[in-house]
Amino acid sequence: MALATVMAAFLQPNIHVPADVNTNFLMLLRWVHFLGGITWIGLLYFFNLVNVPFLGELDAPTKSKVIPSLMPRALWWFRWASVVTVLAGILYWGNIVATDAANGGGSSGLPMGTFFGIWTVIFALMNGVLMAGKGPLNKGPVLAVLFTVLVIVGAYLFLDLNDHGWESNRLLCIGIGGGLGWIMMLNVWGIIWRVQKRVIIFTRENAGKNTPMPDKLKAGVRMAFLASRTNAYLSIPMLFFMGAASHYPMFGR
Repeated sequence: MALATVMAAFLQPNIHVPADVNTNFLMLLRWVHFLGGITWIGLLYFFNLVNVPFLGELDAPTKSKVIPSLMPRALWWFRWASVVTVLAGILYWGNIVATDAANGGGSSGLPMGTFFGIWTVIFALMNGVLMAGKGPLNKGPVLAVLFTVLVIVGAYLFLDLNDHGWESNRLLCIGIGGGLGWIMMLNVWGIIWRVQKRVIIFTRENAGKNTPMPDKLKAGVRMAFLASRTNAYLSIPMLFFMGAASHYPMFGR
């Protein structure tokens, strides 16, 4: 009997499910955010590290078979995973903002407003540079320097405009990391998917014809490539700030 009691004490799981709806809803949001993010960033790295070099090794007839079969399916998961990731993340972050504001006697409107305002403007500036696409602005290293400066300026402005003493490290870190994710999602829908749709249609319609790609579409392909590389590089600091939000106190209280 005593042995059974001891064994039960060690083997019986101590499971506790929170009763309040808000805690469970926030956990669901985080779970969905993680699942969407793993899918999105995993495909982003696949495109940049595997798919681009692989397609470069194929001849035209093989590309005409691979692209219409592979890309629509991969890009469907890619673009919608970006939406799920960002929307779930914004909803979760909004709760952090509201809680910090309520505890500190502040307004949640400023962090939310500066988030969307600053990072949307940064995206618009990046998009303008990519659309120019001529001379030095068509070179990866030049774009890397320009975009790094823009991201640093955006992060500085966000931190400076949200420095009232009540903003937590989680609010500020996610405000930066999530801002980079916001830019990345806009790149997916505003540049990458728009161009890839045309590439898929062109490849499907001209299979076996050896029709040269129009110059305008070639320029679009280059722009989409640079936008995808930009997303790959932005994902590195984005993931850092997401991890730092809960595990590396850098900002705020």
